[in-house]
Parts: sequence; structure tokens; C-alpha cells
Amino acid sequence: MKRLGLQTVALLSAPHIIETASIVGKKEGEGPLASYFDFILEDEYWGEKSFEKTESKIAKENMAKVLQKAKKAPGDMNYVLAGDLLNQCISSCYAIRDSEIPFIGLYGACSTMVESMAVGSMLVDGGFADNVLALTSSHFCSAERQFRFPLELGNQRPPTAQWTVTGSGAAIISNEQKGPKITNVTIGKIVDMGIKDANNMGAAMAPAAADTIYAHLNETGREPNYYDLIVTGDLGYIGGDILKDLLYKQNINIKNRYNDCGILIFDKQKQDTHAGGSGCGCCGSVFAGYLYSKLKSGEYNRILLVATGALMSPTAIQQGESIAGIAHAISIEN
Repeated sequence: MKRLGLQTVALLSAPHIIETASIVGKKEGEGPLASYFDFILEDEYWGEKSFEKTESKIAKENMAKVLQKAKKAPGDMNYVLAGDLLNQCISSCYAIRDSEIPFIGLYGACSTMVESMAVGSMLVDGGFADNVLALTSSHFCSAERQFRFPLELGNQRPPTAQWTVTGSGAAIISNEQKGPKITNVTIGKIVDMGIKDANNMGAAMAPAAADTIYAHLNETGREPNYYDLIVTGDLGYIGGDILKDLLYKQNINIKNRYNDCGILIFDKQKQDTHAGGSGCGCCGSVFAGYLYSKLKSGEYNRILLVATGALMSPTAIQQGESIAGIAHAISIEN
């Protein structure tokens, strides 16, 4: 009864998102969504000695924030599902190590927020947990020097480049009957179109987003107009346009109800972010701040949240490998 096809499952108990929290960096706090975030950093270090330590602190403090808002203790969480962009998910590991909450580390690159919410909601729906905490983070400076160039080099960024969001999103998924509910999960397949440019993430990830959205609509029997909003996590302007074109070729028109978290979080003209935002913290903070607020207010009642990730490493790129894309989707409904 739960399996709707190869990739999609229906969550019969419809686990609820009872609370969210978001922390972002200074640049993100200067963007159009500033009023929706719980906390905005004053600088890129936040009192720490390295960008990596800062990112871990962001995740740790955001986990504490969402627990505080939900009036929950760490002991009320059965699992925390978390991941980030750094080697071996060190930001998440160090953020969670003192919490004593059972930890499931996930790596889906920029898709990690929806991946963690998808797995968490299936755990709750299956009766394996009462409460799970989904958590992601990213930091512009730590991501740049791991995946592209050290900031000290001052490299010019091409127009296709996206700005990795400094921020964190957290959500508590529960069997308590309050808040928006997760009704369906569509787990993505790896889609690799042979793109090798690490400065064009949108083009690398868009085909995976198209594949997952097509599978979701096909397996649920829904049309795009079932949703008030179909929102991707990290495609930005270039990837978003590619996604709409790919789906249109399959007779699926999402243009009048589509947006992207990487487009929403920055003002492209005033902030010079080129192709938009990306990173685990992009989808995470925009959902936990802006989109969750719109769901609670009733402005949106049905959202298809599709987070995309580029499954790559500097070593693989230097060895000439292409960039594999992944996208996971969840239906969130009032």
C-alpha cells in the first residue's frame, strides 16, 4: 500500500514537521528573505578560528534552536539525521558529538536537507521513531576552498558559478499531529549527463531534478497544478531554466508554479551572486525559514520540495570524472 512505484512511497501516517529553525551568514542576511531567519551572523568566523569550525558551530546552535522552539530536549529525539559538504561530514559530526542523540550521517551534497527529511519521515511513518531531527549546513568559505580555489587566490568566478550559502536548516519530524505533514517521498536516481565543469552546478543537477519530478508526478498520478509551489533547492537561474525546458519536452509545464531556493535567497543584481545560491544550507535555511512560514500561514498548502545535489569530489574532478547529479523530493501539505 505504501509503494507507489519504483521511487515513490506514500506515508500513510503522514508525519508532521512540528518545528524548524534557520541560521544564515551575513550575506544571506542582507538578501530578500532576511526576516524569515532565526539568526544572522555578523561575520564569516562567528568567533571561531576557522571556517570549518564556524560551520560546525552554526549546525550545533541551530540544532539547539529548533529543540528550544519545539520545547523538546535532546533525549526526546530518537535520531538526528545530518550531513554537510565537507570531507566525511565533519561539520555535522562535531556539531552533534556532545548531544548523545543517535546519529545517522548522510551525504547527498546539496540534496541532503530533503534526503534527511525523507529518511526521517519514513522512520516515523514506519513506527521506528517518534521524533527525528533533520539537520544540514554549509559555509561559503569552507566549500570554496574544498571544491574550487582558496579564497586567498582571488579567482574570478564565471557567470555560471553559484554562491554556496553560509547557513543551516533544521526540522523536527514527529508523529505528533500538528504542523504541515509529509505525505509522499520520491527518492532520486543518479543522473550523469557528462558535465565536468565544477563551476556549473546548475547544469549538472538539473537533469536529476527533471528525472525525479517526472517520476513523482507519474507515480502519484498528479499534475503540476496539484501543488501551489514546486521548488528546487539549489539549481539557481541556469539550472532552473534547464529544468523547465527538460520537463516541457516531456509535456510537463511547471513554469507558472516553479521557483528555486537558490533564486529566492539572494538579490542577484544587488548582491552579485551570479547564477544564484547553492549548498546544503541553501535549501535547508530557505525551507526552514521562508517556506515553512508560508506553509504555517496557509499561503502555501501543498509544496513539492526537490533538493538537488552534485555528487563530486575535488579528486574525481582532477582525474577527469564527470559530475553525477541526484535529486530527492517530498510532498509537504497542510
